[in-house]
Amino acid sequence: MSSPDSGVASAPSTAPAGEDRRVLSYVDALREAVAQEMERDASVFVMGLDVDDHKAIQGSTRGLVERFGPDRVFTTPLSEDAMTGVAIGAAMAGMRPIHVHIRNDFLMLCMNQLVNMAAKSHYMYGGAVTVPLVVRSMIGKSWGQGAQHSQALHAMFMHVPGLKVVAPSNAHDAKGCLIAAIRDDNPVIFVEHRLLYFSDAYVPAEPFVTEFGRAAVRAPGDDITLVGVSNMVMECLRARELLAEVGVSAEVVDPISLMPLDTDTIAASARRTGRLLVVDNAWTTCGASAEIIARVVEDPGTGGTVAVRRLGFAPTTCPTTPWLEQGFYPNPATIAASARRMVDPSAAPWEPDPEKAQLAYQKQFRGPF
Repeated sequence: MSSPDSGVASAPSTAPAGEDRRVLSYVDALREAVAQEMERDASVFVMGLDVDDHKAIQGSTRGLVERFGPDRVFTTPLSEDAMTGVAIGAAMAGMRPIHVHIRNDFLMLCMNQLVNMAAKSHYMYGGAVTVPLVVRSMIGKSWGQGAQHSQALHAMFMHVPGLKVVAPSNAHDAKGCLIAAIRDDNPVIFVEHRLLYFSDAYVPAEPFVTEFGRAAVRAPGDDITLVGVSNMVMECLRARELLAEVGVSAEVVDPISLMPLDTDTIAASARRTGRLLVVDNAWTTCGASAEIIARVVEDPGTGGTVAVRRLGFAPTTCPTTPWLEQGFYPNPATIAASARRMVDPSAAPWEPDPEKAQLAYQKQFRGPF
């Protein structure tokens, strides 16, 4: 079965022809995007906690200070609120800062700057100023980092007009989205799941842009639509393989950008399969999954005709132990089991083989930097 004719970008899962048959890791794609844009535009610079450290934010800023100098790549004091104000001011003055906060959790320390200054200045000054600011931060579990270092708060920023929010799931879109974010005249919250950093994909060597507001159908299917946010795209693809073993055909859709959100592609898929399961890297209450489902239900063509469900963090604080993490985060087994129940509620309970539900790059993850 072919994917819907929605005009969306195709998944970079098969090898393209010619020069584009180059495999790059997610973290290397981020670094290449920044280097190419800094080379192209002298107004682009990088600031943030430890961007010039020898570990270079998982390697995503490695070599940039040597190539572009400390005036364009520099660390900042441990003062998120003040430094975000510096970045906003620089953006208003005509620069294009990339502000690295390391973790998404740390954005709570500069919410006034992002929500009341960065997001609103273009409107408040009648379009006389722009704020071309990129805010990079990691989300997701890693190595027992727990309550204050594992959260994913992207839905908070989706709520605010004036902010764009993107969460690329693979190296190809990481490069394309970051270049698009740097060139955008609006503040962009760039969400990076730490477990994706050492995954890889086919990535063109030349600069390119992944357009915001255009979802991608990553794999076709007939029985249910799985929508994954960030790393949950990878989990949904693995769940799709598990579902195939019991005769369930799942379509996987990757929103790529959460704001603007491509509702049309998701709704078109859900209309055709009749079922929609949205899997988020965050809590479900007032989350991205709730927004996606609400938009699909409100769509004139799908209202009342599509069965919907959402998965995300358990409704508790992020745990530190691996045993508790197993019950806290969605995984291919829980996604597949939920999808199977939606497709065939009368079927006997089924749980996939836990070993088959493991993702290779999760097994290889070596802990925090």
